[in-house]
Amino acid sequence: MAIGKDSINSVIGPGSIFEGKFYIAGSLRIDGKFEGDIKTEDALVIGETGKVKTNISAKEVIVSGTLIGNIKAENEVKLEGTGRMLGDITAPYLELQKGVVAKGNITITGGQKKDVRKIVEESFGGIKSLDTKD
Repeated sequence: MAIGKDSINSVIGPGSIFEGKFYIAGSLRIDGKFEGDIKTEDALVIGETGKVKTNISAKEVIVSGTLIGNIKAENEVKLEGTGRMLGDITAPYLELQKGVVAKGNITITGGQKKDVRKIVEESFGGIKSLDTKD
């Protein structure tokens, strides 16, 4: 996932504070503070100085700063070494760098449309659900 500076449509710069709804057709980089709702059809980058409190829906997400909230990504999530996160991640692919601090649940689909639990259980050979007690 390579997102160059030229491909970023909007920026919330360092020292800036934004509260509210931010829906964008392009990509967004946050180096300031954001609290509210974000939805983008492209990439969302939280820079090292970025502090974000929201649930994110995006094509790709890179977290180098701090995020409190859940991520749902179409393609990929990358947590860089300076990244700090509290929340759940659902994505086809996840990259974690050394140094990341995170707490939450992850669901990695590998690009499959089928329920992840069913994929794993079928791969194991049709076991009973692990959630049930016999």
